[in-house]
Amino acid sequence: MTFQAKNSGNGSRVKVGVVGVGYLGRLHARIYAAMPEVVLVGVVDADAATARAIAAEHGCKAWTDASQLMGRVHAVSIVVPTLYHAQVAYPFLQAGVHVLLEKPIASSLAEAETLVAAAERSNAILQIGHIERFNAGIMALAARVSQPRFIEAHRLGVFVDRAADVDVVTDLMIHDIDIVMSLVKSGIRTIAADGIRVITDQVDIANARIEFDNGAVANVTASRVSNKRLRRIRVFGSDCYYGLDYIDQKLEMAHAVPDVNGGKWPRIATRRLAVTPHPPLEAELDHFIRAVKGSSPPLVDGHVGLEALRVALLVRERIAL
Repeated sequence: MTFQAKNSGNGSRVKVGVVGVGYLGRLHARIYAAMPEVVLVGVVDADAATARAIAAEHGCKAWTDASQLMGRVHAVSIVVPTLYHAQVAYPFLQAGVHVLLEKPIASSLAEAETLVAAAERSNAILQIGHIERFNAGIMALAARVSQPRFIEAHRLGVFVDRAADVDVVTDLMIHDIDIVMSLVKSGIRTIAADGIRVITDQVDIANARIEFDNGAVANVTASRVSNKRLRRIRVFGSDCYYGLDYIDQKLEMAHAVPDVNGGKWPRIATRRLAVTPHPPLEAELDHFIRAVKGSSPPLVDGHVGLEALRVALLVRERIAL
């Protein structure tokens, strides 16, 4: 039961399901339920009580098996642990059901390639949940930056056990890897990385230096054992600098201007750029629904998610533990 944009009409509503309604999946369900152009058909969770509770909140069906959505929906959000991404997403893509799949796209490149190929065969949309692409500050930054030369990104957070099934590179750093690659738009020449275990048996703190074919360099740091949250990226170009706080969605720009007093050296002028904050998850799901209805292609499709995973895995390989 695929949703065909050419037959949609402005009044058509997209039938959607959510697979996995833990911390993040229940937010998907809540947002879909509030969208006038969406019908939230049902939610799926391995915990029957959790599925029933979320379904009761939104007046939809509850199931414990994702296959029970088949034939009932045009699109699904899949918000399950990364280990199960390929297993859960593949049948939907094979059947032509459009999929929003949380990041990272899969546990391995082979699984990711299988999902991308399945989507292409059935002409289904596969959008990967790199939510920071829909941060209003990042969208404003991407619209302004043309030729970045050096990028520095820090993503620090407190430990949460729901993400302990993956290392910090594929859990947190992959966001900034994706952002950096979208800004630089060049092939990668070299990657150097280091990291350590702190709490889990996987890497919990990591740093990577990525050098691109066009000469740009990115220094990316991620930690999930910090005592505070920090999400910041700084982008240096040939004539200006941008600094973005992801959390506050505040964007600053600095550049050199002539000294009005006739001094030998220019002065540095800084100004805050206007950004209208918007909940990134709402923007991401709205973008997915518009893609399903044929209004626009997905910003972060399967190929983009695959490439982000490829680079994240290269970073992980460079970390010698």
